[in-house]
Amino acid sequence: MSEENKFNFSEEEKKDADLNAEQKAEEKAAEDSKKSVKDDAKGLFESVKAFLIELLDFRSDTDRDATIAAIKADIPFKGATAWILICSIFVASIGLNANSTAVVIGAMLISPLMGPILGIGLSIAINDIDTLKRSLINLATMLILSLLTAYLFFEFFPLSEDTSELLGRTRPDIRDVLIAFFGGLALIIARTKKGTIASVIFGVAIATALMPPLCTAGYGLAKGNWSYFSGAMYLFSINTIFIALATFLVLKILRFPMLKYANSAKRKRISQFASLVAIVVMIPAAISFYTVLQESKYEMSYKNFIENEIDANDDLWLQRKKLDIDDKKISLYFNGEMSDAIITSLRNELKTGTDYNNIKDFELIINSNETRSVDRMSESLDRAYANLDRKDNVIHGLQTEIEALQATVKSLNLQMEKKVNPLGSISFTTLAKDAKIKFRHLEYFGYSKMLETKDFIKVDTVSVIDVEWSKQLHDSVKVRKEKELKEWLRTTVKTDSILVKKHLR
Repeated sequence: MSEENKFNFSEEEKKDADLNAEQKAEEKAAEDSKKSVKDDAKGLFESVKAFLIELLDFRSDTDRDATIAAIKADIPFKGATAWILICSIFVASIGLNANSTAVVIGAMLISPLMGPILGIGLSIAINDIDTLKRSLINLATMLILSLLTAYLFFEFFPLSEDTSELLGRTRPDIRDVLIAFFGGLALIIARTKKGTIASVIFGVAIATALMPPLCTAGYGLAKGNWSYFSGAMYLFSINTIFIALATFLVLKILRFPMLKYANSAKRKRISQFASLVAIVVMIPAAISFYTVLQESKYEMSYKNFIENEIDANDDLWLQRKKLDIDDKKISLYFNGEMSDAIITSLRNELKTGTDYNNIKDFELIINSNETRSVDRMSESLDRAYANLDRKDNVIHGLQTEIEALQATVKSLNLQMEKKVNPLGSISFTTLAKDAKIKFRHLEYFGYSKMLETKDFIKVDTVSVIDVEWSKQLHDSVKVRKEKELKEWLRTTVKTDSILVKKHLR
């Protein structure tokens, strides 16, 4: 190989070597950059994770012993607590009766019902059978006393009607379940915190609303309305179960210490019993949640169907409606005639509409009031107008006759006064009206001329005034009024001889 070829080959090798070195350097830089990004991302993730743990972790701020002692202290129900409950029930009942939200909220704040419910959740969580017994007994006592108090109020209070505050507690939905569960979570978390947050406890008392359902149940008992009673007790049961369930879950998460028993067999038996009670509590809670969720879905689809298919159609006049979830029926009552095409269209929309999937298997019952069709209503309206016109004509004729009779009576009165009028040119009607205006207590007025003689030779003419005064006037006032009347008549009738006598009925 020549020297020139060797030189060229060495130059090419050197260039390749430099190129490989640059590529390796670039690859290393890229790997270092990726590693740096990963490290930064990992560091950011760890920082966010640490921040969220620090933000949401409440276990380090828990006072277990104080929490257990505080919950157990609120369980007993006697003395002042019983009277506080009675007073709060009365206040809540009055608020429901008056439809006053503010009064109902005030009753919730003073109610002592939360104690036994938290006691049930605590006792199940720590296997404390004695606390569970006391909690159940006190809750049952509170329940009976509350129902009895509300029943007595609504039974004997004279003013009672179905208000919106009462009706709002007769039909729970999925929102009531969520309020009870998350309210219970907030309550027990606040209870377990060092330095209990009183405002949270008050807020949960308002949100979960244990008092109004009991008062509504008492109202249902007093009125014999079992649907009100069952609906209100169902709502109270939901609140009670989910508050206790939330308490149980939080205390388990916080790993509250289980109660220790010297006898291992007894400890195992109590643990099994507590687990059984927990399962029993959770089963109705799950069933209630599912039932209320399904009912809420039915209600939502039903509401959408009414809004989209009925209210949006100006040609349909819906009078009333009814949703029967148990029998899966929707009953609609319309004013006017409903054609077969409209009925078929509504049923097809119910079956195929995407917004009505939850009620597509419901039976749609349509009732129309044919006697109230537009044509017949127009005919009825025309007949009513015709009747009114005839009545107006009759009334106008009668008014004309009355005016004619009044004119005749007035003419006869004038003729009679001309014949027998002792006043001459003065009208007796005018004189009587003026006398009544001047003497408002005058209730009867008569005027006549009378002949008299004192020596049975000379005959004189005397004006006789027959009057009757209001019974409200005293005799002394009547005498003064008669003098004033005589003076007025002397001036008006221009006569000096006037005799006033009392009218005899």
